[in-house]
Amino acid sequence: MIYFWRLIFSAIMAFSLIFITPTAHSLAVTNSEITATDLFKLGVKQMQQENYQAAIEYFNLAIKMQNQYTAAYKNRCLAYLQLQDYPQAIADCTQALNLVTDDSEAYLNRGLAKYRTGNYLDAITDYNQALTIKPDDFRAYYNRGITFAKQGNYFQAIIDYNQALSNITPDNNVLLSDIYNDRGLAYFDLQNLSAAMQDFGLAIELNPDDDRAYFNRGCICGRIGDNLGARHDFSQVIRLNHSHALAYLNRGIANYNLEYYQRAIADLQQASKYFAKQEQTLASQKTLDLLKIVQQEILSTSATA
Repeated sequence: MIYFWRLIFSAIMAFSLIFITPTAHSLAVTNSEITATDLFKLGVKQMQQENYQAAIEYFNLAIKMQNQYTAAYKNRCLAYLQLQDYPQAIADCTQALNLVTDDSEAYLNRGLAKYRTGNYLDAITDYNQALTIKPDDFRAYYNRGITFAKQGNYFQAIIDYNQALSNITPDNNVLLSDIYNDRGLAYFDLQNLSAAMQDFGLAIELNPDDDRAYFNRGCICGRIGDNLGARHDFSQVIRLNHSHALAYLNRGIANYNLEYYQRAIADLQQASKYFAKQEQTLASQKTLDLLKIVQQEILSTSATA
């Protein structure tokens, strides 16, 4: 029996919720009348339209007019986060905290920026500070849990995921699904496959369009030899994301183990094609190598029969 060539459980990071003022109406003012607040509101409007560089320019002007404008620093940090300019995001959050020392949002966003730079210890320190100020903030627990998991501290990650689940509003199904997904990953890394399977199932119940949960559960089905379950879950992934190369690869192997040989060959061909389109040349070539092995084994089995 061929087993799964590659199992990928990729966690995602929770974004901090954007802190902005209400949407500004279009401003009909002359240059002599415009204020730092007007410029700030224009920056917020650009943020809402996902024009992050333009937003930064407005926040720059607002800060130039009023250099202790805390909200402008915080929102400019969010724009830099979206543009993946993490050093600038950290600098803006730090400046905001110099002005207002007990701002949990600034700690939360600076922690996210530090996580993105691989500075996990300092990220955890910032999440700790955020929770000291706002002990019921599920985002800080969730982000800290992901950071602990990145360090390999899966027990502490699960504790934080549990806290996040206890504090999140129950109607936020998509985010609840994400948390169950990541707690499932932590259980998987602790070799608690039954708990992981349960969490991925809960994630799917909450968000039936969660391709990550189907993929993760499919991988566990493959690990325990449930090829029918694996085939079903990887098919759901492909339904939701038709170019998911790994789902084709793993479904192909499940089909092979179920002796659906032509389906297996078709899936492996699709996997190689999508790997190539995504410029994953090595993965594409390894899939082709696996395809040759599968074809040879099918021919050998037929000859023996």
